[in-house]
Amino acid sequence: MLVPTEPKIYHIVHVDRLRSIIKDGYLWCDAKMRQRTDDTGTMIGMNTIKQRRLGNYLRSRPGLRVGDCVPFYFSPRSVMLYVIHMADNPELIYRGGQGPILHLEADLRAAVAWADGNGLRWAVTASNAGSGYFEDFSDLARLGRLDWDAIHAKYWSDNRERKQAEFLIECLFDWGLVTRVGVHSRTIQDKVLTAMGWAAHRPPVEIKPDWYY
Repeated sequence: MLVPTEPKIYHIVHVDRLRSIIKDGYLWCDAKMRQRTDDTGTMIGMNTIKQRRLGNYLRSRPGLRVGDCVPFYFSPRSVMLYVIHMADNPELIYRGGQGPILHLEADLRAAVAWADGNGLRWAVTASNAGSGYFEDFSDLARLGRLDWDAIHAKYWSDNRERKQAEFLIECLFDWGLVTRVGVHSRTIQDKVLTAMGWAAHRPPVEIKPDWYY
């Protein structure tokens, strides 16, 4: 598969985190979230992986840890969402299933332009940035190094690591860059619309069953 002309990126969060994100105006990296004492909503990641990412450094951005970045995948229906859906991993604390999980979609090139304009570092990994080894780069001309067939595969058991290629942006990500919110059901769609309230930025909220398991 060729590199998409307009690559999209996706971050998944629990619906009850949306109010905090909109209030702040940003999504924050895990390193920053760990310092907060206020209620920011349900966290869905695995602590062991989060801890490992705080120890993984990016080769293309010396001194920058994976855990210092807000992570995105290059397609919805991620491996992590499957883990959440199955709820059988002993390291998974969250057991609420995929129903309340939102996909926040953004445009890759717009995100890079925003990061560059605000002096924030970013990187792309060719596989799971929480693993022991991964390749990373910070040049969009190298997007062809990603396995786009694996990234967009519906069935990925043989390409698990390559499907988990990531876009990482240092520290924070502007809520205003989110171009669409994908949800599992009408119930969650209504909750998202309520959470947005009178927010200045209100991206469309679409029920996307094909983004879920």
